[in-house]
Amino acid sequence: MYHDVVEGSSDIYAVTPDDFRRQLDEIQRSTGRPPAAFDNLADGDWMITFDDGGASALFAAEELQRRSWRGHFFVATDLVGTPAHLDWDGVRAVAAMGHLIGSHSCSHPDRMADLSAQELLDEWSRSGAVLARELGGPVRTASVPGGLYSKTVGRTAAEAGYKTLFTSLPRQGLRSIDGSRLIGRYAIRRDTTPAEAAAAAAGKAVPWARQRAAWGLRGAVKKVAGSRYESMRRTLLARR
Repeated sequence: MYHDVVEGSSDIYAVTPDDFRRQLDEIQRSTGRPPAAFDNLADGDWMITFDDGGASALFAAEELQRRSWRGHFFVATDLVGTPAHLDWDGVRAVAAMGHLIGSHSCSHPDRMADLSAQELLDEWSRSGAVLARELGGPVRTASVPGGLYSKTVGRTAAEAGYKTLFTSLPRQGLRSIDGSRLIGRYAIRRDTTPAEAAAAAAGKAVPWARQRAAWGLRGAVKKVAGSRYESMRRTLLARR
């Protein structure tokens, strides 16, 4: 799971273009196969995803295209055309390269799991309808913004018609909820080395176990901090 691929960002989930290329090169050497698509998975497959629909998605899409790789790009539809995000021409350009476009909700709530079932269904349904209108066909895959997953988040995504839902939970193996497949992801961060990225893509147990442990600790902090967590995180990142 990637986010932005940019120079000079302080965001913990942003990687530089040079680091991105090095990671892709190492992943290619380690796995020996291109990324798979959500609708055609086999044992040992790996996938590459990009959340948020940031402006750098166009660069990332071009880098994948050079390798004849397909990626999954998840777009928060309310953010399309806003500063630092793709506009609709950019979203369509990514799709025209052969990449798969999915929903990342409408408004990208910080705490998706705190929304009511009706609010969640609205986020999923409206974003899917907008993407279908702009891209000329139904969208059947989505990813959870903000990393906060719950069963209600999954069930409302399935009710909205998504057949595959990517979470930010660092879990290997496929699960399902109400007929929708759930896929966990390994998050690439600013300090992720090419070797770590490649080991995760190859399905090695150690990097996934480390990220699960960190995720569990962060989840405990989120539970205690509640709605204050995101503002606290942004303040700490700004100071860094």
